[in-house]
Amino acid sequence: MKRVPVLVLALVLALTSFAASSNKKEAAAVSPVVRATDVDTLRAQGEQRFRANCGRCHAAPQKFPPRAMATVLRHMRVRATITDEDMRLVLFYMTQ
Repeated sequence: MKRVPVLVLALVLALTSFAASSNKKEAAAVSPVVRATDVDTLRAQGEQRFRANCGRCHAAPQKFPPRAMATVLRHMRVRATITDEDMRLVLFYMTQ
């Protein structure tokens, strides 16, 4: 008789765990899709921000790996007082 509550509790925990893991999988499967027009818009905004913030002193460099470009932009963000949004847009422009 004492085993029945333990079995019920184990069953409830197992079902709760299964439901939680299936919800995570469904949430991951429904990821937002970036449209080509959004990519073009972000690239254009990044180019504008590059020209406004970086182009005064620098010509557009050759393509670098995203990690290297992110490091350069973090350093320049501090030196040139670039906003975080400007940094992200310029990074997108420089790595696409």
